[in-house]
Amino acid sequence: MLYSEVVMDHFMNPRNVGTIDDADAVGEVGNAKCGDIMRIYLKINNDVIEDVKFETFGCGSAIASSSMATEMIKGKPLSDALSLTNKAVTEALDGLPTHKIHCSVLAEGAIKAAVKDYYDKNGVKYDTKIFKDIDHEHNH
Repeated sequence: MLYSEVVMDHFMNPRNVGTIDDADAVGEVGNAKCGDIMRIYLKINNDVIEDVKFETFGCGSAIASSSMATEMIKGKPLSDALSLTNKAVTEALDGLPTHKIHCSVLAEGAIKAAVKDYYDKNGVKYDTKIFKDIDHEHNH
């Protein structure tokens, strides 16, 4: 089987799908090569992610990665969201096919973009190096 049961479950029953109208932060990344677009919405209170929703236009792996990633950061401090890696998302999904790893990279990028959006909106000082991966590649 190409996909793990966890991937299939998150693809068939994705968690946290949708938008947050009064979101404190929104992050969007896209991959021009495969056409996947991922948007993450965060509701933040005292630097803790109270709610998170996502919209993903992409393949099953992209949807599963978004779903798993949002589950992993919900209720967690922003610092945890920033340290979430695509490797951790992939491991939580019990692995992804090699040619689909970029989907978990997108999920990580979208979350980082959302946290950056929150920092920018609220004048929080941060180390730009944390966000170097998302800036040049994914800005629209």
